[in-house]
Amino acid sequence: MTTLLDLKSSVLRQVQRSQSLRSRRETASTASSPLISEESVEFFERVNGVLQKQENLLRGAEAEPPQEHMDQAFIPDRISRTELDLLYEEAVYTVVNRVGVPSSEHVKSDEELFAYLLKVFDMGEEEHDIILQKVQESKRATFSLRVSVMKAKNLMAKDANYSDPYCMLGILLGHSPREVEEKKERKFSFRKRREKLEKRSSTKEVLPARCIQVTEVKPETLNPVWDEHFVEIDDVHNDLLHLDIDHDDDVSVAEACKKLNEVSGLRGMGYFKQIAKSVRANGSASSGSEENADDFLGCINIPLNEVPVGGYDTWVKLEARSSASKVQGDCHLILKLFTSQRDVALSKKESNISIHKKLLSQIVEYEHAHREPYNWTGQVCPAAWTVLIHHAVQTDLSALQQAIRWQCFSSHHRTQRVCYSLLLRLLRTIDAEWDPPAVRGDLERQLSDSFRLYIEHCLCQMKNMRQVFPCTSAAAITRYELMLGIGYMQNMRAFKTACPLRNELHLDITTVVKKGTAEWYETVIARYKLEEGSLEDQLKKLVYVVDAVCADVQRGQRIYNKLFDTVKVDFFSLIYRQLEKQVADDVNVAMERVCGTLEQESSRLTQTMGETIYELFMSLKILKGFREFLPLDAKMLALTGFHNWFKSSIHKWLQIVHERSCDRIRKAVDTDKLELLQQAKQSSSAMEVTACFSQVRQIWLQMAWPDSAGAFIFVTRLTDNFCSEAVCYSEMITRRIERNQLGRDHKSFTVQLCIALNNIEYVRVFLSHLPQDLAWHGVEQAMEESCGSEGKEQVYKALNGQLFNMDLDLQREAKRLITLLTDKMMPELRRYIQHISLSPDSINNDDAVSPLMKYLQDTMLILTENLVKENMTVVQSMWELLLRMITDAVTENRGVQVEFYNRFQYTVETVLQFFHTKGEGISLEDMKGGDYKVLDQELRLNKCSSFELIEQYYLEKISYQKTLKHTRFGRISVKCYYDAPEQRLTVEILHAADIIALDANLSDPFVIVELCPHHLFPMAKSQRTQVKLKTLHPVFDELFYHVSPEQYRHRFACLAFTVMDYDWLSTNDFAGEALAPLSDFCWPGRPNSSAAGKSVQPVILHLSRSKPSKPIMRMLEARIGDREAQEFVRRLKEIEKSMEEE
Repeated sequence: MTTLLDLKSSVLRQVQRSQSLRSRRETASTASSPLISEESVEFFERVNGVLQKQENLLRGAEAEPPQEHMDQAFIPDRISRTELDLLYEEAVYTVVNRVGVPSSEHVKSDEELFAYLLKVFDMGEEEHDIILQKVQESKRATFSLRVSVMKAKNLMAKDANYSDPYCMLGILLGHSPREVEEKKERKFSFRKRREKLEKRSSTKEVLPARCIQVTEVKPETLNPVWDEHFVEIDDVHNDLLHLDIDHDDDVSVAEACKKLNEVSGLRGMGYFKQIAKSVRANGSASSGSEENADDFLGCINIPLNEVPVGGYDTWVKLEARSSASKVQGDCHLILKLFTSQRDVALSKKESNISIHKKLLSQIVEYEHAHREPYNWTGQVCPAAWTVLIHHAVQTDLSALQQAIRWQCFSSHHRTQRVCYSLLLRLLRTIDAEWDPPAVRGDLERQLSDSFRLYIEHCLCQMKNMRQVFPCTSAAAITRYELMLGIGYMQNMRAFKTACPLRNELHLDITTVVKKGTAEWYETVIARYKLEEGSLEDQLKKLVYVVDAVCADVQRGQRIYNKLFDTVKVDFFSLIYRQLEKQVADDVNVAMERVCGTLEQESSRLTQTMGETIYELFMSLKILKGFREFLPLDAKMLALTGFHNWFKSSIHKWLQIVHERSCDRIRKAVDTDKLELLQQAKQSSSAMEVTACFSQVRQIWLQMAWPDSAGAFIFVTRLTDNFCSEAVCYSEMITRRIERNQLGRDHKSFTVQLCIALNNIEYVRVFLSHLPQDLAWHGVEQAMEESCGSEGKEQVYKALNGQLFNMDLDLQREAKRLITLLTDKMMPELRRYIQHISLSPDSINNDDAVSPLMKYLQDTMLILTENLVKENMTVVQSMWELLLRMITDAVTENRGVQVEFYNRFQYTVETVLQFFHTKGEGISLEDMKGGDYKVLDQELRLNKCSSFELIEQYYLEKISYQKTLKHTRFGRISVKCYYDAPEQRLTVEILHAADIIALDANLSDPFVIVELCPHHLFPMAKSQRTQVKLKTLHPVFDELFYHVSPEQYRHRFACLAFTVMDYDWLSTNDFAGEALAPLSDFCWPGRPNSSAAGKSVQPVILHLSRSKPSKPIMRMLEARIGDREAQEFVRRLKEIEKSMEEE
């Protein structure tokens, strides 16, 4: 309730203040110093800088990303020289025992590979030679071939639309070069080979059973899927892999071969022929039946020396054994060479994967030392790639085991940063190749440690993200985005297996983000030393702190927040809630001290303090604005009502803004040259004033005071400031014109005066938009909700009253300027009017008026070129001035010849048409106002004869009589009828009522009846009734007969009934009169003019005591030589004198 009363009393105070706008303005103008400094200009520049603060938050030059924080506690394991020599021996052994066809990316030269390894291991030539010799003397590596028969497709159908395919594969032992050429010329088939062996007696050429492997038979399909794996051991340089695909109806040969291999293993039966015969003899088919033989579907021959280093994983087209064979389809094979025995010391001590990891670490350290930090994606030179690939192939590392090179790179990253995309790619590779049974024991433990250490490293970087990954560096943000790929780890099967207890990574990230934000805020507070210095210094430092927080929050919302989507953390909400609470606590404490200081000392708010408080308010408003990016449930936060902390100080701040605005306006007027700006009809001061108003308006709009009802006091204050500043400007510009008029010619003075008028109008129009600019409607609605309709009405009156008073004041100043112009024009106009007045009758009207029109035309040209349309009211003032001056000239020359008045009437009409300009100038309605009507009547009547003036007098009296309804002078009842054949008018004066008392509350009335005007009825005599003594309601009931001529047809012909008070000691007194036009009774067709006229109803005429028409009286009185005119004037004066005596 108290709040409502306060608001209502505030409204009433504003209403009262709006009525004293000029007095307050005059007081302020006398108190202000005439000396204006540059402080006002600098003041608004500083305020403008505050308004642009939000736009500049993220602006900054692109900077190089800083060095990331290194793990100080991590000390990489240093390999000893002995271990390094053993590792070097392993690398050399790998190079010497290379097999497979190298790709274009591999280095083929041993010398080039050795030269690279010398650099990597920092090995001397002598040491290299010793190790190389040792390797060459050692036993060469024993290689094996892993064959995976995966599937086939599009095979030829041997039965009805299908086949029962199986594969039979084996190694053909080493061939001489000639045999190799023969092999290329003819295709090999196990079936043909078998037939040849049966014919030979020598056992040296038979195919041993260990070289034969057979897949399962896939019945009734043309697209079989086997996915079976075999290991073949032989000479990788000369042997040939051969594979047959056959059709087996009774599953004979394939099953027999499988059973033989199960029994005898790799040393099985010696002859394929014996296997086939044994199967057929014990099978269900007859052994000699050729119809039961397997059907050939195709074969594949692959020389082992043509297998690439990395092996084969491809589809191979099936071949026919001869031109007569019909085959089709493809077979998917995977071939991989590896060593089954390595005669090298390190391989006998450690596992292959451990050795490979050490070799990779050594190469990575060397390669990274020669690459750009942060951007290295793990790409190594061809020599390094060749060594690593051959070692992985020879040691038979699986795809998963190779993927675990992640451990090497993540460990290396802790001391020397690599590109995070490399680490993320390695993690994805682990996840893609993950095979839990293949990872057990030490390998699983090492993988778990690498995951844990990398997460700790990333969390440390997140805590210091503002320093390590600043937004000013696009490269740093890119690094950070890649690093946040850590969120991918939580969903990895490998991570869930290796780190089963760490399944809430987002909580760890949330914790470090909060901790890092708190530490960052404390660092900002410590940087600005918030507790030191005066209160004003502390506020300035607090502004810096809030600005830093705003910038940080904005960066978090625009940049960092989307990066954290990958780890399922709402980064912006975390930091905003935390920083907003900390800022609110610090600012609240500071503003309590400010309010206490201002109230205690009762001192004015200094300008610098006011600027600081305003800037602090704006910074908090910007910070509060970021809550729109929070979830919908985040409403009540610490800064929700922060504007209440600033109420008293903002009110005083607006007073400072007002004072600086006044200074700025004075300076604008003083420096204004009153010259038109380009493409405008105003001068520099008007533009500067409206620019000042715009800036102040923008100050208020940017503040966006959230409490509409509470904003009323500020809106009224701003409106009052705007209005008083506008009026002050109009007065200053008017005084400037008044000072400049001395010594200036008519044209230059008129131009400057037009500019001043335009300036005032420009400011007035600008301020007419205040209701929209300051959102008055919102304030009125808020006050209606708070205080009801009464509050809304009072707000409306207060605000609009200020604007109305300002408009009146500006109009007053505009009229002052127009008066200056008309006063300046008056001597010239008087001269031209005098020229018209004194021109002889021999000069025609155009020549007499020409000088005046030439002057007006020149003046109008200046006005049209320099005035805005709204200020063309100057022309109306010129027209009114001319009317007054012509009226004065006519008044000074009464009773002259008619030609004089004709000329001036022509002058008035000419000037009227000139200013009207065929509808483009002043409207005829505006021009034909009171002054014009008076002058027009004056000229028209002066042109009339005395009889015409008298007739005009009676016309006016008749018109006035018709308007009377009830008067205090009483009424008279008469009956008039006309006898047309006799041309006789009969008048019966019946009675009078309520006439005024002229003798001690009573009268002695009688009535005089006349036909008027007298010059129209020269033979008609006036007649009178008997006197009725001492009554105010006399009854006459007398008949009078008048003979009327044809003149009754004139509009001005009338009966005049004059009621007089009889006084036997002195002159009779005038009690009232009434007129009745003869046309009401005598005109043919009237009831009164018929034979039954005696029966018409009486007419009630109201009496009046109006004074004679002054214009007609003056004109008749001026005609001294006219007897009729003088007699008429004498009678009217007697009546007027009688009324004056009463």
